[in-house]
Amino acid sequence: MPPLKSRVKINVDLGEAYGNYKCGPDDELIPLIDHANIACGFHAGDPLIMSNTVKACKAHNIAMGAHPGLPDIQGFGRREIKMSPEELTAMVRYQVGALKGFLDAEGVELHHVKPHGVLYGECGIDV
Repeated sequence: MPPLKSRVKINVDLGEAYGNYKCGPDDELIPLIDHANIACGFHAGDPLIMSNTVKACKAHNIAMGAHPGLPDIQGFGRREIKMSPEELTAMVRYQVGALKGFLDAEGVELHHVKPHGVLYGECGIDV
């Protein structure tokens, strides 16, 4: 049997700092990963953090995706918030669009969308 030619891809949540607060060893991880889920500002991250994270990932040829979360900075997007389907759709579209603006400015494609926290868990629930 010939050897497998695939390898494990490493995917990490990045850009979850906010203002002056660092959250996670992003700078140390970026050279080691293949895919990044970049926080879009509702659970963590802010415009400058998003911009800097996109630039750092681009420099290392990392595939980047949006990491939208519920509007819950204090709870880090881990508390349930009831929303109508229309509100939830608009909230996710807003966050993905924000990241897409930074990606477009750097000439990089949006690779994926990976919901954060309780939003991710609720994706498997039929409401």
